[in-house]
Amino acid sequence: MAIFSNQATLTYNGNSTNSNIAYGEILDVLVATKTAVEGSYTPGQLVTYAVTLRNTGTAALTGLTITDDLGGYAFNGTTVYPLTYEAGSVTMFTNGVPQAAPAVTAGPPLVFSDITVPAGGDVVLVYQAQANEYADPAVGGTIENTVTVTGDGLSTPITAVETVGVTTDPALTISKSITPSQVVDNDRVTYTFVIQNSGNEAVIATDNAAITDTFDPILTALTVTFDGAVWTEGVQYNYDETTGVFTTVPGQILVPAATYTQDPVTGAYSATPGIATLVVTGTI
Repeated sequence: MAIFSNQATLTYNGNSTNSNIAYGEILDVLVATKTAVEGSYTPGQLVTYAVTLRNTGTAALTGLTITDDLGGYAFNGTTVYPLTYEAGSVTMFTNGVPQAAPAVTAGPPLVFSDITVPAGGDVVLVYQAQANEYADPAVGGTIENTVTVTGDGLSTPITAVETVGVTTDPALTISKSITPSQVVDNDRVTYTFVIQNSGNEAVIATDNAAITDTFDPILTALTVTFDGAVWTEGVQYNYDETTGVFTTVPGQILVPAATYTQDPVTGAYSATPGIATLVVTGTI
């Protein structure tokens, strides 16, 4: 919508007078909306966007261009882009009917060209972009993404904005090592379990995280520590010396969230995983 105004001047016998100011508005015949299907993002994963163009006018709008800023934001005197278009991912529908994909310039910015929206109809573009190293991974992080529609049939550019927040979740991996790697009967052996959390949320007691392992050969006379603190059988863990099955009590495994830093020069984020360590020592 654009507001315009107009005022007339009347002259007579060397005199002049102005009329009142008349105001009007130009109504947009094209309405644009943008929606993130997933509703949130995880760095390294894809976000699916749907852009809808609805033509309320009586004439088709042809030759339109859709420009997606891929969430670009100012950083250290330049612009960084937290989204990367996933090549070949775009599909287009006109009034619900699949169409050939439009011409694409991956950018940034991302550009879809030569779009036609029929009179009284709509066009929907669905495409994917990856949240990359410039997407804020910390709790509270967001990507604000704007599309702008331009073309000869539009009096002013049409914009639509979608903001998605980062997914808040732990992301755990576990590794296991044994020392010494060569043993004889009645030797003591140590299993070390390292749990890493690359997510932005800590693992807390109510997450009921637990480790299960079956020691083969079976161990006896266990000692167990978690992050250096001694654990007690029946309280923090259970062990069956007849089967070798070792289990931690759900809720005893706690892992801090990752920490993140943004490179002051490039703007790229890097993560330092949160780490917890379980050590089990026993006699073979």
